[in-house]
Amino acid sequence: MADPESTVVNTNVKQKDPSEALVIAVTTRAIFNLEEEHKLYLEKGKEEYARHQQANQDKPLPPGTAFAFIQATQYVNEKILESNPAAKDLFDILVLSNNSPESGVRIINSAKHYGLEISKFCFVSDEDSTQYLKSHGVKLFLSADRIDVCNALRRGVSAALVFQQEVQAPSTPLRVVFDGDAVLFSSETDQVFQEQGLEGAVQYERAMEAVPMGEGPLKAFAMHLGKIRKKFSQEKSPIRTYLVTARSGRDMGIRAIKTLREWGLAIDEAFFMDGAPKGPILAQIQPHIFFDDGLHNIQGAQDVGVPSAWVP
Repeated sequence: MADPESTVVNTNVKQKDPSEALVIAVTTRAIFNLEEEHKLYLEKGKEEYARHQQANQDKPLPPGTAFAFIQATQYVNEKILESNPAAKDLFDILVLSNNSPESGVRIINSAKHYGLEISKFCFVSDEDSTQYLKSHGVKLFLSADRIDVCNALRRGVSAALVFQQEVQAPSTPLRVVFDGDAVLFSSETDQVFQEQGLEGAVQYERAMEAVPMGEGPLKAFAMHLGKIRKKFSQEKSPIRTYLVTARSGRDMGIRAIKTLREWGLAIDEAFFMDGAPKGPILAQIQPHIFFDDGLHNIQGAQDVGVPSAWVP
């Protein structure tokens, strides 16, 4: 019986220690635009798809939604190694694919074409490829498949769903925007809001002001990102992090800020939108990735060309 996971190690890239590195796994459809190929796969089946990929193996795939984000992590690694060539807590990128290794040659060639520092390509024949995330020490998983993302979250891995979109590649440094409730923080206040409306949520927040909020699905990833960011002074940091939340600053901002302080998570800028659309502020920040649990916010971000990832 064939091994359900076949890993191709990229010998051109210095391999990282997964116990120290911030390991990010991306699926091929998150990092490259494979929409036409995916359509072919759905309409004509696996064999036709594999034939197409093999026939086009030397034709680079166009960049996908998570491409600029992955490129920017590489820039951060360069800056870390400039100041400390022996540094171990770097970003480590691996690609997780349901392709067979034969039809995956195009994926490997595309990564090489763009000079992407991907340390491993994992070709998985199992339906649920997320069972391999923990063994690789993955801290963030980005996929274009909703079932994948839900499975990863169930396994306790920070994960988000990437929608294919045309993305303007922003410049460095790496800019990451997090929503608050149900992303960085737990959804407790969201639930109070659903049941008791805004007034109930505000009262709840005031009563709980001194109590840090529970952990959201992306807290672990944000903390690791924060740890890397602490290596640099604020002026020289190659990473900038933002909180853009629907909360109002006056009534519901204090607890969010106190929670971040309690966690020791430094955020460069926080925007309390008080329910206003997030699109305009995101257009100004120009992040490499924006994480939110609200599909209307994801839509608003996509409308201004911001690469977005939905946390279901």
